[in-house]
Amino acid sequence: MAHFKQILIYAGIALLAVTAGLLLRGQLTSGSPSSVSESVSSKGSEAILAAVLPDLQGTSQRISQWRGQVLVVNFWASWCEPCRKEIPEFIEVQNQFRDQGLVFVGIAVDQPQKAAAFSQDIGINYSVLTGGMEAMSLAEAAGNKQGALPFTVIIDRSGKIISTHLGLLSRSKLEATIKPLL
Repeated sequence: MAHFKQILIYAGIALLAVTAGLLLRGQLTSGSPSSVSESVSSKGSEAILAAVLPDLQGTSQRISQWRGQVLVVNFWASWCEPCRKEIPEFIEVQNQFRDQGLVFVGIAVDQPQKAAAFSQDIGINYSVLTGGMEAMSLAEAAGNKQGALPFTVIIDRSGKIISTHLGLLSRSKLEATIKPLL
Protein backbone atom coordinates (compact mmCIF):
# COMPACT_ATOMS: atom_id res chain seq x y z
CA MET A 1 0.00 0.00 0.00
CA ALA A 2 2.88 2.41 0.78
CA HIS A 3 4.28 1.81 -2.70
CA PHE A 4 0.90 2.69 -4.25
CA LYS A 5 0.77 5.94 -2.21
CA GLN A 6 4.23 6.86 -3.41
CA ILE A 7 3.20 6.30 -7.04
CA LEU A 8 0.11 8.49 -6.54
CA ILE A 9 2.20 11.28 -5.04
CA TYR A 10 4.68 11.16 -7.95
CA ALA A 11 1.85 11.13 -10.48
CA GLY A 12 0.23 14.11 -8.75
CA ILE A 13 3.48 16.07 -8.78
CA ALA A 14 4.04 15.25 -12.45
CA LEU A 15 0.49 16.34 -13.33
CA LEU A 16 0.94 19.58 -11.42
CA ALA A 17 4.25 20.29 -13.19
CA VAL A 18 2.76 19.63 -16.64
CA THR A 19 -0.25 21.86 -15.88
CA ALA A 20 1.99 24.68 -14.65
CA GLY A 21 4.18 24.36 -17.74
CA LEU A 22 1.21 24.50 -20.08
CA LEU A 23 -0.20 27.55 -18.31
CA LEU A 24 3.14 29.34 -18.50
CA ARG A 25 3.56 28.39 -22.16
CA GLY A 26 0.10 29.77 -22.93
CA GLN A 27 0.89 33.01 -21.15
CA LEU A 28 4.22 33.44 -22.94
CA THR A 29 3.02 32.63 -26.44
CA SER A 30 -0.44 34.16 -26.61
CA GLY A 31 0.28 37.62 -25.30
CA SER A 32 0.50 40.66 -27.47
CA PRO A 33 3.01 43.44 -27.09
CA SER A 34 2.07 45.25 -23.93
CA SER A 35 2.26 48.88 -23.08
CA VAL A 36 4.33 49.76 -20.06
CA SER A 37 3.84 52.14 -17.17
CA GLU A 38 5.56 55.52 -17.22
CA SER A 39 7.88 54.41 -14.41
CA VAL A 40 8.98 51.22 -16.19
CA SER A 41 9.26 53.08 -19.49
CA SER A 42 11.50 55.72 -18.01
CA LYS A 43 13.69 53.50 -15.80
CA GLY A 44 13.83 50.69 -18.32
CA SER A 45 14.83 52.87 -21.25
CA GLU A 46 17.43 54.69 -19.11
CA ALA A 47 18.95 51.35 -18.05
CA ILE A 48 19.00 49.92 -21.56
CA LEU A 49 20.32 53.07 -23.25
CA ALA A 50 23.01 53.50 -20.57
CA ALA A 51 24.27 49.93 -20.96
CA VAL A 52 27.64 49.15 -22.50
CA LEU A 53 28.02 45.54 -23.59
CA PRO A 54 30.56 43.69 -25.72
CA ASP A 55 29.67 42.73 -29.28
CA LEU A 56 30.57 39.37 -30.78
CA GLN A 57 34.12 40.58 -31.48
CA GLY A 58 34.54 41.67 -27.83
CA THR A 59 34.35 45.42 -28.57
CA SER A 60 32.31 47.41 -26.06
CA GLN A 61 29.23 49.00 -27.61
CA ARG A 62 27.06 51.71 -26.08
CA ILE A 63 23.40 51.04 -26.75
CA SER A 64 22.88 54.81 -26.68
CA GLN A 65 24.67 54.99 -30.05
CA TRP A 66 21.33 53.98 -31.61
CA ARG A 67 19.31 56.71 -29.85
CA GLY A 68 17.18 58.56 -32.38
CA GLN A 69 16.29 55.35 -34.22
CA VAL A 70 13.34 53.05 -33.62
CA LEU A 71 15.09 50.45 -31.53
CA VAL A 72 14.02 46.83 -31.10
CA VAL A 73 16.03 45.25 -28.30
CA ASN A 74 15.65 41.49 -28.16
CA PHE A 75 16.94 39.45 -25.23
CA TRP A 76 17.62 35.90 -26.42
CA ALA A 77 19.81 32.82 -26.08
CA SER A 78 20.95 30.16 -28.52
CA TRP A 79 19.38 27.42 -26.34
CA CYS A 80 15.97 29.16 -26.31
CA GLU A 81 13.69 27.53 -28.88
CA PRO A 82 11.18 30.44 -29.18
CA CYS A 83 14.17 32.77 -29.66
CA ARG A 84 15.44 30.59 -32.49
CA LYS A 85 11.98 30.70 -34.12
CA GLU A 86 11.53 34.49 -34.03
CA ILE A 87 15.01 35.62 -35.06
CA PRO A 88 14.62 34.74 -38.79
CA GLU A 89 11.60 37.06 -38.91
CA PHE A 90 13.59 39.76 -37.11
CA ILE A 91 16.27 39.43 -39.81
CA GLU A 92 13.61 39.98 -42.50
CA VAL A 93 12.05 42.95 -40.69
CA GLN A 94 15.51 44.52 -40.20
CA ASN A 95 16.12 44.21 -43.96
CA GLN A 96 12.72 45.66 -44.81
CA PHE A 97 12.76 48.69 -42.50
CA ARG A 98 16.47 49.48 -41.98
CA ASP A 99 16.34 52.45 -44.37
CA GLN A 100 13.40 53.91 -42.43
CA GLY A 101 15.38 54.09 -39.20
CA LEU A 102 14.73 50.70 -37.62
CA VAL A 103 17.58 49.16 -35.63
CA PHE A 104 17.52 45.75 -34.01
CA VAL A 105 19.93 44.96 -31.21
CA GLY A 106 20.12 41.41 -29.94
CA ILE A 107 21.32 40.96 -26.40
CA ALA A 108 22.45 37.38 -25.97
CA VAL A 109 21.97 35.95 -22.51
CA ASP A 110 24.42 33.25 -23.46
CA GLN A 111 28.07 32.35 -23.71
CA PRO A 112 29.74 34.63 -26.30
CA GLN A 113 31.04 31.73 -28.43
CA LYS A 114 27.58 30.10 -28.57
CA ALA A 115 25.91 33.41 -29.45
CA ALA A 116 28.50 34.02 -32.18
CA ALA A 117 28.10 30.55 -33.67
CA PHE A 118 24.30 30.81 -33.74
CA SER A 119 24.44 34.36 -35.15
CA GLN A 120 26.73 33.24 -37.96
CA ASP A 121 24.74 30.08 -38.72
CA ILE A 122 21.44 31.91 -39.02
CA GLY A 123 22.85 35.08 -40.64
CA ILE A 124 21.85 37.73 -38.11
CA ASN A 125 22.10 41.08 -39.88
CA TYR A 126 22.00 43.35 -36.84
CA SER A 127 24.22 44.04 -33.85
CA VAL A 128 24.46 41.26 -31.31
CA LEU A 129 25.79 42.11 -27.88
CA THR A 130 26.56 39.60 -25.17
CA GLY A 131 25.54 40.14 -21.62
CA GLY A 132 25.22 36.76 -20.06
CA MET A 133 22.91 36.54 -17.08
CA GLU A 134 23.84 40.10 -16.05
CA ALA A 135 21.89 41.36 -19.07
CA MET A 136 18.73 40.04 -17.47
CA SER A 137 18.87 43.00 -15.07
CA LEU A 138 18.28 45.24 -18.10
CA ALA A 139 15.31 43.10 -19.14
CA GLU A 140 13.97 43.24 -15.59
CA ALA A 141 14.29 47.04 -15.52
CA ALA A 142 12.16 47.08 -18.70
CA GLY A 143 9.44 44.98 -17.08
CA ASN A 144 10.51 41.34 -17.46
CA LYS A 145 9.68 40.27 -13.91
CA GLN A 146 9.58 36.57 -14.89
CA GLY A 147 13.16 36.55 -16.13
CA ALA A 148 12.09 34.52 -19.17
CA LEU A 149 13.24 34.58 -22.79
CA PRO A 150 12.70 35.80 -25.40
CA PHE A 151 11.90 39.32 -24.24
CA THR A 152 11.59 42.18 -26.70
CA VAL A 153 11.58 45.91 -25.94
CA ILE A 154 10.55 48.52 -28.52
CA ILE A 155 11.95 52.02 -27.95
CA ASP A 156 10.84 55.02 -30.01
CA ARG A 157 13.11 57.70 -31.48
CA SER A 158 12.87 59.83 -28.35
CA GLY A 159 14.14 56.98 -26.16
CA LYS A 160 10.81 55.95 -24.62
CA ILE A 161 9.78 52.33 -24.28
CA ILE A 162 6.62 51.95 -26.33
CA SER A 163 5.97 48.27 -25.67
CA THR A 164 7.46 45.06 -24.39
CA HIS A 165 6.73 41.47 -25.26
CA LEU A 166 7.55 38.35 -23.30
CA GLY A 167 7.66 35.20 -25.40
CA LEU A 168 7.60 34.55 -29.12
CA LEU A 169 6.84 37.78 -31.01
CA SER A 170 5.22 37.30 -34.40
CA ARG A 171 6.19 39.42 -37.37
CA SER A 172 2.65 40.78 -37.71
CA LYS A 173 2.54 41.97 -34.08
CA LEU A 174 6.02 43.45 -34.38
CA GLU A 175 5.19 45.33 -37.58
CA ALA A 176 1.93 46.64 -36.14
CA THR A 177 3.94 48.16 -33.28
CA ILE A 178 6.89 49.59 -35.22
CA LYS A 179 5.26 50.92 -38.41
CA PRO A 180 3.63 53.94 -36.71
CA LEU A 181 7.01 54.81 -35.17
CA LEU A 182 9.00 54.85 -38.42
